[in-house]
Amino acid sequence: MLPLTLSFTLLRTIGGNSWKMIEDIGKIFRFTLLSTLAIFQKPFYPDLLLHQLISVGYYSLPVVGLTTLFSGMVMALQTYSGFSGIGAESTLPRVVSIAIVRELAPVLAGLMLAGRVGAAITAELGTMRVTEQIDAMQTLCISPVRYLIVPRVLACTLTLPVLVGLGDSLGIYGGYLIAVYKLGLNPVNFIDHVLDSLQWIGILSGLCKAAAFGFTLSIIGCYFGFHSRGGAAGVGIATTNTVVVSSILILTLNFIITEIFFRLQ
Repeated sequence: MLPLTLSFTLLRTIGGNSWKMIEDIGKIFRFTLLSTLAIFQKPFYPDLLLHQLISVGYYSLPVVGLTTLFSGMVMALQTYSGFSGIGAESTLPRVVSIAIVRELAPVLAGLMLAGRVGAAITAELGTMRVTEQIDAMQTLCISPVRYLIVPRVLACTLTLPVLVGLGDSLGIYGGYLIAVYKLGLNPVNFIDHVLDSLQWIGILSGLCKAAAFGFTLSIIGCYFGFHSRGGAAGVGIATTNTVVVSSILILTLNFIITEIFFRLQ
C-alpha cells in the first residue's frame, strides 16, 4: 500500500508542476503579446526611453567590452594551442573572427545583460509592485505597460545589437593582440584573413541574435517584476527567476537562430 501511495503522490506532484509550468508559459506569452502591442499605442514616453537607453546601453559598455575582449584573447590562445600541432596556425584569425561575431559576442552580451539589466528591471518593477506604486498608477489612469514596460523593452532590443557590434570589434582586437604580440603572427595577414572570413550573413546573424536576446531578457525581467508578490522575499525570488529563465531562453534562441541562418547559407 505504501509504494502505491508514494506513486500517486509522485504523479500528483509531477502533474501539478507540469500544469503550473504550462500555465506560466501561457501567461508569459500573453504578457509578451500585450507588451508588443503597447509599443504601437499612444501615449509614447520618449524621455523614459532615452533614460533606459542610457541605463541599459551606456552603463553596460564596460562589462560587455571587457567580456568580449578577454574572450577574444582566450579564443586566440586556445585556437593556437589546438591548431599549432597540425600546422594550421594561419586559420587562427578566421576561427576567432567567426566565433566572436556569430556566437561569443551575442551570447556573452546577452547573458551579461540578463544578469545586470534583467535582474535590475525585475527588482525595480517588483519593488514598485509590492509597494503598490503600480496600483496607484492604474488608479490615476496611467497604463503601467506603456509607462514602465515599453521603454525598457525597446531600450534592451535596440541597445543590445549596438553593444554586440562593439563586442565584435573588441573581441577581434583581443585576438589580434594575442596573435601578433604573443604568438608572433603577421599583423597584415591577420587583418586580411579576418576581412576575408567576415560575411554579411554572419554579421547579420549575430545582430539578429542580439535583438532577440534583448527583447527576451527585457520581457522576462518585466514579467517577473510586474507579477512579484510576497514583499522583499518575493522580489528576490522573482529576480532569481529572471536570471535563470532569461539565460535558458537565450541559449535556446541561440540554437534556433543559428539553425535558421545555417539553412540560409
